[in-house]
Amino acid sequence: MSQIYLAGPFFSDEQIDRVKRIEAALDSNPTVTDYYSPRKHQKTENPEFTAPWAAEVFQRDIKNVTDASIILSIIDYRDDDADSGTAFEQGMAWVQKKPIIVFNELKFPVNLMLSESLTAYITNSDDIATYDFDQTPKLPFTGELF
Repeated sequence: MSQIYLAGPFFSDEQIDRVKRIEAALDSNPTVTDYYSPRKHQKTENPEFTAPWAAEVFQRDIKNVTDASIILSIIDYRDDDADSGTAFEQGMAWVQKKPIIVFNELKFPVNLMLSESLTAYITNSDDIATYDFDQTPKLPFTGELF
């Protein structure tokens, strides 16, 4: 049984929709028993976007990346660059030698640091619903690099 950490930006309606669709795909995947989505865990006792709120959310997310056995990284681009929080979490997972599943629905060109650290590269949410998170088979990166 694998604990999955779902990394990905949720700053726009489009991004929130994408994360929700991936959450639904994970819910329907028979090899997934549990996952942590930071999108669902932004509330604290502190006012949003204050330093105490940021510290609490940061510590919670770091703990969950560390506790996870797999990271599912939704890479999404703003101003031609990957979301820095997602890239940070993916980097943490790579250092901890965890399988990294990268989802790139919009098929943006991918920074080589993200492409070279992944275990599997997926561009269709239906493939998340059927991916074997128990075995984490390798699916090589295909696409444009930068």
